[in-house]
Amino acid sequence: MDKVRLAAMEIVEEIDKGGAYSTILFNRRVKELGLDDLDRGLMTELVYGTLQRKLTLDYYMQPYVKGKLQSWVRNLLRTAFYQLIYLDRIPDHAVLFETVEIAKKRGHKGLGNLVNGILRAFLRNPRPKLEEIEPVNQGLSIQYSMPVWLVDRFLEDYGLDKTEAILSSLLNPPFMAARIQDLSESREQVIADLEAEGFKAWPSEVYDRGIRIASRSVVTSKLFEQGRITIQDESSMLVAALGAIEPQDLVLDACAAPGGKTTHMASFISEEKNGKIIALDIHKHKVKLIEENAERLHVNQNIQAQVLDARKAYEIFEPQSFDKIFVDAPCSGLGLMRRKPDIKYSKKAEDITKLQDIQVEILNSLADLVKKGGRLIYSTCTLTSEENSRTVSRFLQAHPDFTIEPIIEWPHLEKCIQADGSIQLLPQDFGTDGFYICRLKRRD
Repeated sequence: MDKVRLAAMEIVEEIDKGGAYSTILFNRRVKELGLDDLDRGLMTELVYGTLQRKLTLDYYMQPYVKGKLQSWVRNLLRTAFYQLIYLDRIPDHAVLFETVEIAKKRGHKGLGNLVNGILRAFLRNPRPKLEEIEPVNQGLSIQYSMPVWLVDRFLEDYGLDKTEAILSSLLNPPFMAARIQDLSESREQVIADLEAEGFKAWPSEVYDRGIRIASRSVVTSKLFEQGRITIQDESSMLVAALGAIEPQDLVLDACAAPGGKTTHMASFISEEKNGKIIALDIHKHKVKLIEENAERLHVNQNIQAQVLDARKAYEIFEPQSFDKIFVDAPCSGLGLMRRKPDIKYSKKAEDITKLQDIQVEILNSLADLVKKGGRLIYSTCTLTSEENSRTVSRFLQAHPDFTIEPIIEWPHLEKCIQADGSIQLLPQDFGTDGFYICRLKRRD
């Protein structure tokens, strides 16, 4: 029995039941199985491809499945249909043989026959044309495997053309990106050192301290071990840079874990000039992650991490304590769907409303801690206006002493800049995560 295909089905099954996050479960199983690069690549394709296309696969399967299937059998069929439809390099007969073998050994001979019959019937018949499905929202949902309620949100926020571009882009494989930690180190030298280790690397179009990497995980590189680089999406790299942090600033990173942005903020700080980043998280184990990242990247002397709910920060710190406050708010994470496809199936419409209330509560509780003339930088890794521009609008209504400070210093991001001067990076813009950044300034 093919261990890679079996493991892929089991991972998809566990995620489908809501029992695990895709990245955590996937990495654990790869380690348990001791897979080589080739098998790891196949399992990555099967797991993430099946998750990305789940609603599409179910649409294709539906005419051939009569009656109720056990959950694991349905997920086995999903992985098989994914291979038959999207992986031309794997012969159909190999997909049928391996899938039927798993069905027989995990279940029984009759189940193997059922699976064989479904797959052969699918191969005999023409496939429906997904682009012809009506109405439009239902067609987009099936074609791009996106729940209808989310398609409706995107249509409302972005219109048809941008929505289709978003949905199409989210089906592309993600890039791995890394950020250079030391501001004095040249990007050309870092790329040369990575290439000397056998990595394929090239400059980011989004941020001048960013690098894109192909081939294999950069965590195995000497540069990562030495703390010269850290894994961070390019969109996320913009947050600290947009804060215009000065070496002497006292900065609050209110929702800091796991510390990618925190360590970036710390690169702008000078201990000699008494600059400091105070990093908060509500969970003790996540504060430990911040500390570990800070130590690996050699900026632990610039960061003070502590367990504290951001909404309670005003109880600890004096009014107007901070030059800059960053709020990378709890959000739905819909901008991460390219690398975490299970997100789109686990979220519900009511989650968005609840999250906006939390976001506004955090912003309101921190407003008085910003010095006059200081900045409050709000960011999320999501795509809905409800969590982004509408959250900011609610905050500004309650705090007229704040105003949006337009982001105009990076012309290459012009297509991402909104009418009010905030940034909404869409997945298709640069192939990054979807991300929102708004820079707010407190009036003198």
